Amino acid sequence: MAKQAIVRKARRATVVTTNSEIDRAIARAKQRHDEPLVTEAEYKSAPGLDLLILKLSDGRRCVIPREQLQGLQSGTKEQISHFEILGGGTGLHWPALDVDLYVPSLLQGIYGNRQWMAKIGRRGGLATSPEKKKASRANGRLGGRPRKGAAAGD
Repeated sequence: MAKQAIVRKARRATVVTTNSEIDRAIARAKQRHDEPLVTEAEYKSAPGLDLLILKLSDGRRCVIPREQLQGLQSGTKEQISHFEILGGGTGLHWPALDVDLYVPSLLQGIYGNRQWMAKIGRRGGLATSPEKKKASRANGRLGGRPRKGAAAGD
C-alpha cells in the first residue's frame, strides 16, 4: 500500500478592523499629538544629586529623582546614563537594564506599575518632619481623625 502525502494549505490569519475602530485609533493619535514629547534627556549624578532630566518639545523640563523610577534603582551610574529616546519622544529605553518608561505617564507622575506607585506612597506617608508633627498635634487637639461611623453620620 502506497502512502499518500497529505498536503494542507496554510491558512492566512485575517484581522478584521471596522471603520469605527480605525476612526477611534485616529482620534487617539490626534490627542497624543498635543502632548509634549521628550527631545533630549540627561542623567545627572553627583553627591546628593541623582536625577533624570527630560527636555520637552514645549520647552519645559521635567526633573525626576532616579530612585522613584521603577527598574532603575539597581542600575549603575554608567547603565543609567546610557538610554535611548524611542517612539519620537514618547518612550525611554535602558538597554543594559531592559527597562522602558512611557513619557506621557512620567509627565503625569506615574513612575511604575500600581504596586510600585503604592510603595512610593507608603514611603511618603512614613516621612516625618516638624511640620507634619505640628499638624498631627493640632489635629489631635481637635479630637483627632473622626471615626468611620461618625463620618457617615451614624
